[in-house]
Amino acid sequence: MKQFEPILNASALIFDVDGTLVDSVDFHAESWVKTFAAFGFDADVEDVRSQIGKGGDELMPVFLPADVVEGKGKDMEQFRKELFAKEYMGRLQGFRDVPDLFRFLIDNDIVLALGSSAKSEELQTYKKVAGIEGLTAVETTSDDAKRSKPHPDIFSVALERVGQPAEKVVVVGDTPYDVEAASKAGMRSIGFLCGGFPEAELREAGAVKIYRNAEHLLRILKKSDR
Repeated sequence: MKQFEPILNASALIFDVDGTLVDSVDFHAESWVKTFAAFGFDADVEDVRSQIGKGGDELMPVFLPADVVEGKGKDMEQFRKELFAKEYMGRLQGFRDVPDLFRFLIDNDIVLALGSSAKSEELQTYKKVAGIEGLTAVETTSDDAKRSKPHPDIFSVALERVGQPAEKVVVVGDTPYDVEAASKAGMRSIGFLCGGFPEAELREAGAVKIYRNAEHLLRILKKSDR
């Protein structure tokens, strides 16, 4: 059997979660549109979708005046969090072959980490939905960072906890904001198309490889292991 060739010579991978491991981007976009409407503001769902991947602190200023974000931002984030939990959390599904991909990587001595803009309690649900409970060595969420993506904070914390040099760690995400945050943290990135962002946007942001989803990457890796 051919020796497994690590992805981009990486010894650790940091995965985004929403849109990368769990099919949730449309739900997040809808929940933000409903939240804006509840506070008297209109936004187009496709425009909001294009900003999913950012944390609320970075997304809201795209659609709201600065004084509204300052005065009502925390209330809006809490409203959206409760709305998402009530209307969407139970509808989430993990993408195909995510658990198999994780087990394959672990079997080949790749350290796995999660770097998510979700809150810590939300991440526990996402892991269950994705089928990856107990399969990651490191987890970071928005609770671990002052600023959300596209700032590097979440991935920088994950990199520190992984304890390996940045050149040996690769980020896997589905949005240009993941790619940008990874680059700012000194890491290369792989783009997944399953979150719905165009390949051109991921490449323009700096993704060095593109795969359709976890299933596609696993198939490629298994071929290299023969």
